[in-house]
Amino acid sequence: MERVNAFLGKHLWLQFVLSILCASALVMLLYPGRSALSVVLRTAFVSIGGIVVVLVVRRRERRAAGGGTNGLVSLDGKLRKGEVPVDPAEREAMRALVAQRLHRTRHRVAALVFLVVLFCTVTALVALTSGPRQTIGFALLTVVFLAWSVGNGNLQHRRLRAMQASLDGEDVPAHAHHSAHRQGGDA
Repeated sequence: MERVNAFLGKHLWLQFVLSILCASALVMLLYPGRSALSVVLRTAFVSIGGIVVVLVVRRRERRAAGGGTNGLVSLDGKLRKGEVPVDPAEREAMRALVAQRLHRTRHRVAALVFLVVLFCTVTALVALTSGPRQTIGFALLTVVFLAWSVGNGNLQHRRLRAMQASLDGEDVPAHAHHSAHRQGGDA
């Protein structure tokens, strides 16, 4: 799985293609009878805004990681495994990447609440305007997507907090902890 993550991290275009194909397959499953080419083209066109956002975020993360895709993929792999970089330059790049991601996700609870309301509303509207196939499909999509979003978001947030704590904790010399503890105990 690590190789797949690294490969997809280096080749962002492949992530876009796979995402568009999966979304197109879902649309064709929910609304059969439409031309596959028209569904793929429509899905690609609708996805342009999301792709632009991902590219902007990715460029900022590459800049924080030292400017290169390979550096970002390497740092992301270490973050996923919980490995704290040893090299000082790499530690600073990791610190910048973690700080940027934590800043970007500071409103994650509000965003998740918004997604729950949005997906539940869309599912209810589909139930009122479409058939049972589409209603069941959207209900399943809502449950699976929201469960994945919450679970993956919490996992990523814990990883970021753990890495931040590791980077901050290792910067303080070991003797400083002992002397601070002794001073607190003597007072």
